[in-house]
Amino acid sequence: MGATTGFTLGCAGQTIPAVGLGTILYPWVDAVTTRLAVLKSIKVGYRHFDYVFTYGSEHLVREAIADALHFSLAKSRDELFITTKLWCTFADGDHVVPAIKMSLK
Repeated sequence: MGATTGFTLGCAGQTIPAVGLGTILYPWVDAVTTRLAVLKSIKVGYRHFDYVFTYGSEHLVREAIADALHFSLAKSRDELFITTKLWCTFADGDHVVPAIKMSLK
């Protein structure tokens, strides 16, 4: 993918790529296809991946990252950025913290 425009994270001083791969798991895309898409994206240079736990793809992203590290497609987990969002149904006060903890698992 080469050099991409990104945004510097003030707290870490790292630059997160502005372009990322969304990993929603639609009914017509099977788990193997999603996992391979993430793995191949890492191979071609993607370093930013986006998901929400309601997409149902977080375990596939995790497995693809483990494969990429095993096959040396990425130097370390530190060079990969995984972003998520708080799903709107969990935006109520009592649901925010448990939803964030679920995403961080």
